[in-house]
Amino acid sequence: MAEHWDLIVIGGGSGGIACAQRAAAHGARVLLAEPGPLGGTCVNAGCIPKKIMFHAAELAHGMHDATGFGFDVELRGHDWGALKQGRDAYVRRLNGIYADNLARHHVTHLKERAVLAGGLRVGIGAVQREATHIVIATGGRPIVPALPGAAVGITSDGFFALERLPASVGVIGSGYVAAELAGVLAALGARVTVLIRRDRMLRDFDEMLAAALMKSMREDGIAIVDHAVPKAVAQSADGIAVELEDGRAAGPFESLIWAVGRRPNSDNLGLAAAGVATGADGEVATDLFQDTNAASIHAVGDVTGRELLTPVAIAAGRRLADRLFGGMGDRHLDYRMIPTVIFTHPPIGTVGLSEAEARVEHGEAVTVFRSSFMPLYHGLTERRRRAEMKLVTVGGERRIVGLHVIGAGADEMLQGFAVALRMGATKRDFDDTVAIHPTSAEEFVTMRG
Repeated sequence: MAEHWDLIVIGGGSGGIACAQRAAAHGARVLLAEPGPLGGTCVNAGCIPKKIMFHAAELAHGMHDATGFGFDVELRGHDWGALKQGRDAYVRRLNGIYADNLARHHVTHLKERAVLAGGLRVGIGAVQREATHIVIATGGRPIVPALPGAAVGITSDGFFALERLPASVGVIGSGYVAAELAGVLAALGARVTVLIRRDRMLRDFDEMLAAALMKSMREDGIAIVDHAVPKAVAQSADGIAVELEDGRAAGPFESLIWAVGRRPNSDNLGLAAAGVATGADGEVATDLFQDTNAASIHAVGDVTGRELLTPVAIAAGRRLADRLFGGMGDRHLDYRMIPTVIFTHPPIGTVGLSEAEARVEHGEAVTVFRSSFMPLYHGLTERRRRAEMKLVTVGGERRIVGLHVIGAGADEMLQGFAVALRMGATKRDFDDTVAIHPTSAEEFVTMRG
């Protein structure tokens, strides 16, 4: 007879660990299977190491800005190897902390691969185990397109493995990963070219943000080549060249980074054996409650293809555990009004509907408020980076359904505003809030039409 558990979690990333620990806190007997480093993409090749690189890039910008404030700064270069060593050591410490937390919550962690074996059975290593509930939380991975020569490029995973800063880099992609990596590389001294398929970066975000970001990127020396659709990649003694479908060529580059999206880690999990349905891109299909079509099998995080953000995976995992083991029968994640920050230079914060989305959904009921200004920080710097802000409101009461900002401090100011939007704040609520001066955030409560 197979060993029985209340919950078996397949995957030790943010969502899986959050679900396992919350379930154990409710008294469930929990097993988590993860053969790799704990923490998933976020800890090992995403949020955490990316934010460390963002800080390094911000310091590089700050050293150049310091002369405007009277400092005599001599910048004698940057030690990429020392940064990588410190960053990787920090990530390893986090891996250990995650392991300690699982033990503290009495979650059994097996460093082996798990495969669904049909019904509610899971094969972990050579042993089959049974569970009352199974959660699939295997995350996702970066895409490398099926093009001739594409394998000579790296992905965001490869970026974090770089032992030194490449002199020149081509970044293919227009999303937030492409924008973030390009900004870090340029700030630390690489010559960067970004190849985008259409005419702008961040096509899934408000157009104001995309326009302001592209302007800042170009001012930082990043070349952006639009309508660039890769056809093939070739490596020679001169470097890596990219052939485009329209006959143009880009490069040569010392390094090429693919940042063209991610796909779910749903391969070879035994989904068919368990009768679990997947979508067109391999995502595990789930409903409002993170349930799959197969009874008592659930999924959270990037493997579901919904809102690929670490806090989303954590929130979904915890709410699922609350419902299954905490007696909260209707507990689930509301996927609306999820705030997002992009760690570009300057950073971007956004929550709710873009202006275009709001006009499609609400038509003439939409009123937009904007502010464009030079933050006080740049009053004395040679670099001039304007901040751009937008409020998207609906109806006579002007309920705020979208809030967007690009500028210094956007990453830290967004969280509080996201709370306000979830509570149904109106433009009048913002108008009636006393401003904190002098800050950039005050523009949200002082802007006029």
